[in-house]
Amino acid sequence: MTEVVRVTICTTCVLGQAGFAATLAKALPAAHIQTVECMSGCTRPSTVAFRARGKTAYLFGEITEADLPLLQRFQDLYAQSPDGDFPDARVLGDLRLKAIARIPG
Repeated sequence: MTEVVRVTICTTCVLGQAGFAATLAKALPAAHIQTVECMSGCTRPSTVAFRARGKTAYLFGEITEADLPLLQRFQDLYAQSPDGDFPDARVLGDLRLKAIARIPG
């Protein structure tokens, strides 16, 4: 059974206030979308996190609606990865430049 990927969006950030969680829910139907009031990424808003049990978690900042295809691609790659690690970050495209943190699983 595939572990569910949890995607969390900050609702304090502008994108979160604009209802981006609903957009993510439509774009990432296999993921569990949740919101949180603040993810302390204020120097690089708007923030989105990906995590799954036993996998490295990722926090991205400076996300815009234009990043939706990158987030979709990341979710697919992340779901397929056994541990959430990517030996070569270039597969993440420009999303790798928006990474704030990688947190070991």
